Amino acid sequence: MTSPTPTPAAPASPTDPIPSLVPPAATTTSTTPTPAPATNDAPAGSGGGLTTAVLSAAVVAAIVSGSITTALARRATRLEERARVRTTLAEAYQAYADYKEFPYAIRRRRDDLDAEERIRLSEEVRRVQSRLSFFQAWTRAEDPTTGAAYNDLVGQLRRVAGASMRAAWLEPPLDNDAGMNIGPDRVDLSELRTAEEAFLKAAENHVQALTRPWWRRSPKPATAGPQE
Repeated sequence: MTSPTPTPAAPASPTDPIPSLVPPAATTTSTTPTPAPATNDAPAGSGGGLTTAVLSAAVVAAIVSGSITTALARRATRLEERARVRTTLAEAYQAYADYKEFPYAIRRRRDDLDAEERIRLSEEVRRVQSRLSFFQAWTRAEDPTTGAAYNDLVGQLRRVAGASMRAAWLEPPLDNDAGMNIGPDRVDLSELRTAEEAFLKAAENHVQALTRPWWRRSPKPATAGPQE
């Protein structure tokens, strides 16, 4: 048995592609990272700063407003205290002035009502003496300098006016209109002027000091007690 004769391969056609002897280049895949979405931090930061500024301004305004209100309230309190003290000091001086009138009042007493006049005048003297003692204690407690000046004023008053009152009781009551004229030759209270000026000056300084701020007030010196 004969084997089949192999058929020779057909020659390559010029039109067939010629296999390339160069190996294909490796393909490199580069991955570009995707940028993260941009966040707009500027508005948030600006808004936070604005809020802080507004809050800070509100706090400062509240502090300033509170300070002004407190200062005005303290000043109003000082003005009220000043009015109270000024009124009481005026009443203290009025009691002094009332006592100064007794040398004249005793000399002008009625001659037809001796007993009644003695009682009336003695009661008036007692009332004014009580007021003087009260204001001596009050001025001393209120301000030592003013209290010392008033205590000296009352002491001089009792010495000078008191002597004139004692002399007045020794004179007969008036029985004519001409006797109503009492000149300095009969009643001389000029010695009291120095003590008057000293008290009025001390009272004026004390009243003015009441409206000064506390850090501008000078310390009050201690003084001795009332003279007997």
